[in-house]
Amino acid sequence: MPRVKRGKTHLKRRQRLLKTTRGFRAGQKNLLKLAKAASKKAGQKAYDHRRLKKRDMRATHQMKINAAARLNGTTYSKFMHHLKKKGIILDRKVLADLAQNYPEVFAALTK
Repeated sequence: MPRVKRGKTHLKRRQRLLKTTRGFRAGQKNLLKLAKAASKKAGQKAYDHRRLKKRDMRATHQMKINAAARLNGTTYSKFMHHLKKKGIILDRKVLADLAQNYPEVFAALTK
């Protein structure tokens, strides 16, 4: 029985891996062992940071709302409390957009 050579398969796998590590520093972009570890770590960090991004955006929205609320003579926590009490259901993303792009509408909400 003739032996099976795996050159094409190895090369294709290597090329696919190195394609994902293009632009990395030092040996991580062209040494197979380092590239494999770097690719795995990059994938894990990308996964983690997709979740962290949501937290960061919420914090940014809160800062924008707080800044606009203070311009209108109240604080973030008091503003959110009064919105809930009045039954106004707007999420922080929409409120931050109103605060940034439509300050007159936001001012009307604070009254």
